[in-house]
Amino acid sequence: MTTFVWILGGGILMSVIALVGGVTALLTEDALKRAIVLLVAFAAGTLLGGAFFHMIPAAVERAPGDVTVFVWMLAGFATFFALEQFLHWHHCNRAPADCRKPLTYLILVGDALHNFLGGLAVAGTFLLDVRLGVAAWLAAAAHEIPQELGEFGVLIHGGWTKGKALLFNFISALTFLIGGLIAYFASFRVDVVFLVPFAAGNFLYIAASDLVPEVNKHHKLSENLRVFVAFVGGLGLLLLIRLVLD
Repeated sequence: MTTFVWILGGGILMSVIALVGGVTALLTEDALKRAIVLLVAFAAGTLLGGAFFHMIPAAVERAPGDVTVFVWMLAGFATFFALEQFLHWHHCNRAPADCRKPLTYLILVGDALHNFLGGLAVAGTFLLDVRLGVAAWLAAAAHEIPQELGEFGVLIHGGWTKGKALLFNFISALTFLIGGLIAYFASFRVDVVFLVPFAAGNFLYIAASDLVPEVNKHHKLSENLRVFVAFVGGLGLLLLIRLVLD
């Protein structure tokens, strides 16, 4: 397949993932809470694995000794820090009852921006190497599932109907596709390789600042063990992908 098809297909599939929120209607609140905790831990592992096993090595190999790689990495980290600070928005990776009732439209605006930047970044990895793009997409998708489950629950908690919540979640997810297409067409005029370390910075911020704190709050040894196993499973999956694709 061509790079364009990979980016287009990846963007469409990522948008479809937004519909996973409908699963919350089939689960009890307790079951949803347990599932989200493990999914968040797994997502944190995949994001860190994607950054350290795939994107950072690829960026350094492309420009060895160039400090610009790390500047773009920190730019990616700082961009998501600013997104949360200035929009006063955060992911809802918890069960609805654990989240404060937010301004639902602000949640969607923040999510749309987050997806747009993610689309730019992941498309940049596809443009450098399709194998790298697949690894980055899988890590991003693993993160999207618990995020969409939590956000769907929050929208319902905020008074939205299930149909409306699914529709607007899907629309906000389409910005991932838009970001990917913009990166693809921009690559004909500018070198978009900087998007690879930028994506690594995104992944590092989301995993370390957003996801790990959400699952690092348990007191039972058995729960901590399950969370740690899920986290290592995410790391292991991305390491396995690196070993298989090389």
